[in-house]
Amino acid sequence: MARPLIMDVDTGIDDAMALALAASLSDYDLVAVTTVAGNVPVERTAENTLRVLSWIGSDAPVYRGMSQPLARTLHTAPNVHGNDGLGAWQEPLARRDVEEVSAPEAIIQTARRHQREIDGVFVGPLTNLAVALTLEPRLAGWFRTVTIMGGAFYSPGNVTPVGEFNKNSSDVTSSVAEFNMYVDPEAAAVVARAALPATWIGLDVTHQVSVTHDVWRCIENVTAPEPALIREVCRQTFETRRMDKVHLHDPLAVAVAAYPDLVTVRHGQVRIDVGNVIRGETRLIEGDGRTKVAESVDSGRFMDIFRTALGV
Repeated sequence: MARPLIMDVDTGIDDAMALALAASLSDYDLVAVTTVAGNVPVERTAENTLRVLSWIGSDAPVYRGMSQPLARTLHTAPNVHGNDGLGAWQEPLARRDVEEVSAPEAIIQTARRHQREIDGVFVGPLTNLAVALTLEPRLAGWFRTVTIMGGAFYSPGNVTPVGEFNKNSSDVTSSVAEFNMYVDPEAAAVVARAALPATWIGLDVTHQVSVTHDVWRCIENVTAPEPALIREVCRQTFETRRMDKVHLHDPLAVAVAAYPDLVTVRHGQVRIDVGNVIRGETRLIEGDGRTKVAESVDSGRFMDIFRTALGV
């Protein structure tokens, strides 16, 4: 029987693919999607989410969330995701609007309704989840599992110390923070302190899975919604930015939620730096606890799951 799933997104390129993957996996019933400011402002993340879900035929309700980090000016990533967040894809307009309830309220209400049965996948800045946990401290005990795409525990981050989001993070050795953690470190710290059954999926493993240029060329003439989505949201990355791959950060988090043995993990407590010098740095203090941090990934098996589910 499919498990209920709630996703929290800041819909850019990899979020779009993650939504398509979540909607395609028979393991999950996507019961709610909440949006937050991150890759682009929240108005755009909400619109992008509605358009992606409409394109793939999902009627999951969408809830607009926080427009600003808890204590920071919003930092976006237009040079990675495009000004629109979806790589300038001219997708059709959404056929519906967001729900009236706010994202933090929706997270609480949905988790309450599916107590101890629901999985949560959070792939943007953690502002909505932090607000929800503050409003309802019991929320942490209502999730069956929580999977968070965020952090760089054993490898460099993808945001420079001065806050310029890098076009090719693998070339930057001085960076310590992953984008989601950098955007709202205070929210990440709230989430890290909560007693959530959380698995953190950082750049350490997400940089090992990607759509390559060769794979992208193989879906040039597809017409099915899911592979066509992948082709179009990746087009600007390959044709304009001339990158050789698109990392599948957020789709990996969705897959790990469904298949936890895709990754090996270390246990302990996650700590987030909320200062200004190494803002957003993530560290694992190893020990007992419910929190897990992914250390390695079976990239071949993940890519098989991704390609099969999305028809790539």
